[in-house]
Amino acid sequence: MFSTVLSAAINGMESKKVTVEADVADGLPTFTMVGYLASETKEAAERVRSALRNSGLSIGVRHITVNLAPAALHKQGSSFDLAIAIALLTAAETLQPESVCGVLFIGELGLNGRLNPVRGVLEIVSGALSCGCGTVIVPAANLAEGSMIRGVRVLGAETLVQVVSFLAAKAGPPEVPGMNLSMQGALKPGSLYERRADIEEVRHLQRKGQSRDFSQIRGQRLLRRASEVAAAGFHNLLMIGPPGAGKTMTAHCLTTIMPEMTDEEVLEVSKIHSIAGTLPSDGLVTVRPFRGPHHTVTKPALCGGGAPPGPGEVSLAHRGILYLDEFPEFDKATIEALRQPLEDRVIRISRVTGSYSFPAGFMLVASMNPCRCGYFPDRSICRCSNAEVRQYLSRISMPLLDRIDLCVEARRVSFEELTDGRKEESSAEIRERVNRAHKRQRARYQSSGFQFNSELSAVDVKRFCPLTKEEERWMAKVYDSLSLTARSYNRILKVARTIADLDEEEQILPRHLSEAVSLRAVDRRYWDDALRN
Repeated sequence: MFSTVLSAAINGMESKKVTVEADVADGLPTFTMVGYLASETKEAAERVRSALRNSGLSIGVRHITVNLAPAALHKQGSSFDLAIAIALLTAAETLQPESVCGVLFIGELGLNGRLNPVRGVLEIVSGALSCGCGTVIVPAANLAEGSMIRGVRVLGAETLVQVVSFLAAKAGPPEVPGMNLSMQGALKPGSLYERRADIEEVRHLQRKGQSRDFSQIRGQRLLRRASEVAAAGFHNLLMIGPPGAGKTMTAHCLTTIMPEMTDEEVLEVSKIHSIAGTLPSDGLVTVRPFRGPHHTVTKPALCGGGAPPGPGEVSLAHRGILYLDEFPEFDKATIEALRQPLEDRVIRISRVTGSYSFPAGFMLVASMNPCRCGYFPDRSICRCSNAEVRQYLSRISMPLLDRIDLCVEARRVSFEELTDGRKEESSAEIRERVNRAHKRQRARYQSSGFQFNSELSAVDVKRFCPLTKEEERWMAKVYDSLSLTARSYNRILKVARTIADLDEEEQILPRHLSEAVSLRAVDRRYWDDALRN
């Protein structure tokens, strides 16, 4: 008998409907799978056969053909196991065809019939309605993330037997709001699990788990101010200074002062991490991501790649921070690949099989020493030659520096600052000002599609960052003296707009421009000094 069951595949960042067709007939005992399958997907034949037998659901020795349509879509992963098993049971008349109508099946089967978690459930559930399915059955371990999507009934199962019993009985599962997955074993065998997730509860727990705080950073007034401006406007930040000045600590503390993500952003970011397999056990990412890859990271790992391509670090840092410590130690070709996503906030990967787009709206935070030993331009300590300093700094190109809004110096912390016992401002106090500035930006851009000042295009900068004639003349002098480009000029205006928002000013004032320029001039001093020597 022939049967069809619906499942879905992840293609880049999108879910695509997959129809699992099964034909079970008398004849030579075989199990053939077709449909442009990856090796791990072809292995489903053995997993499904063993899972059925060990679950007491064997369909006998038959001639079996399974097709995953459409054939033009490459299928990879083990998420089709459950759909294949249900399709075979339907074709063998163990289940009625009506019981699987409007249901989408996702899950990997163990040899004992248990359902194991898979990637991409959040995106698959969100696309279920477009596939004509109002119900999705997923592994119990994926129920937390799947239940975040409203308008779709998401049911969790631990075993294949539970799914079959539910379909055979045609009965709904008990709904247990806020159910703890560890308590699911108390439910009677054969039932499926249903829950309703609370985003605010998850947000509270994840925020509570943050251990870093700006009150732990001693001194570094300029670095703290630059961090506040960067967080308020989502501006890229480069920190330059000697070892042990607090650059890495500052970068880790940045997520504690950034505005909270909206519910839409939470789902957007969580889908990316679901596809990548980096979603926390809560089923959501509610705190802005912080990704800090080692400097040995490859270009595909940073930007995305594979066959077919998957999200890289720049996408996993979407709506959050991509932190590159020891910036010049990264492979030059790798960090130069950041130029395009820093501008477009999306990264496009083209392969023979197609073109894939991944979100890359991250805030770049980088830290570096000014030379190999770390103490340039202090010649009382630095022993690097002028040529060595030039060679070290040249690993960061000017076009890449041009895309960084803030460049500040982290000075060596004095003994007095380290031991004076003075209470530093906490992350909560700074975040309060940042949230007020972000609220002003949301109100200003509510009909423009922007969230932060850093997202403004060149045309929008003229509209939202107007200057008086006097301020334009002053900026003209700065433009020439610092050899600015059109891009860096616009970035200074966007930073000035953020500083004005922190000051709760509608108009950009001269002091805002002056501070924005000072927060950008350090890179010129280091690179120009090195070139002159």
